[in-house]
Amino acid sequence: MNQFKTYFLLTLLTVLFILVGWALVGKNGATYALILAGMMNFIAYWFSDKIVLKMYRAREVAPGEAPELYEIVGELANMASLPMPKVYMIQSESPNAFATGRNPQNAAVAVTTGIMRTLSRNELKGVIGHELSHIKDRDILIGTVAATIAGAIAWIGTMARWGAIFGGFGDDEDSGGGNLIFVLIVTMLAGVAAMLIQMAISRSREYLADREGALLCRDPRYLANGLRKLDAGTERITLEANPSTAHLFIINPLRGRGIVNLFSTHPPIQERIRRLEEMTL
Repeated sequence: MNQFKTYFLLTLLTVLFILVGWALVGKNGATYALILAGMMNFIAYWFSDKIVLKMYRAREVAPGEAPELYEIVGELANMASLPMPKVYMIQSESPNAFATGRNPQNAAVAVTTGIMRTLSRNELKGVIGHELSHIKDRDILIGTVAATIAGAIAWIGTMARWGAIFGGFGDDEDSGGGNLIFVLIVTMLAGVAAMLIQMAISRSREYLADREGALLCRDPRYLANGLRKLDAGTERITLEANPSTAHLFIINPLRGRGIVNLFSTHPPIQERIRRLEEMTL
């Protein structure tokens, strides 16, 4: 069900992207929107992993530098029938982790130095199991595509509103772009909808990775206990994170409470823990 929901939401994002293009310049705009989305996703597919690792100054580590981490990653990758991913370390006391890579053959797991000091071996296994589940399900690619399209909608929407105000868009007689109010409404609604769809995709993939990671480790308590510690740790020590990559981390590095949390790319921690604990009953 989660897989179906994800692809359905991705389809909605693409439709929104085409709608924004049509609102700007009609039929040609819809075609241009599709071409632009394809170009952006091509770049994201091939280079997003390298970009995000450089963004956080992640350093690839050898087995001798982090023997326990390597052992856990190797053991769980073998159990999941995955190739051994590259292992990276991020110099930060904020405990967190993420996986990246376009497919299982070109994957990487990155953890902060803080997570190594915060979690026990079993809790670290729960976290790595979660990240390997993202790799196995190719969530990184799905998340990258969703973020790319949503980001493009937001950017084009901003350009469209300025263009509509100054009369620079909507020359195609088949579009609604000649109507200033129409363009403003469509682009604003599309931007909000794109954000909500991206959040729904990210949240559904997190729940699925939690479940599959817990099954891989054969004890949901490993991840549940790890999430508790990570929640407290990231609350105490924040990670300087780029909002465009926040959805990659196991714990949202951009903390928010109350109404702010409604717009988080991650499900509420307590709900994730509750679902994991229900698996032990």
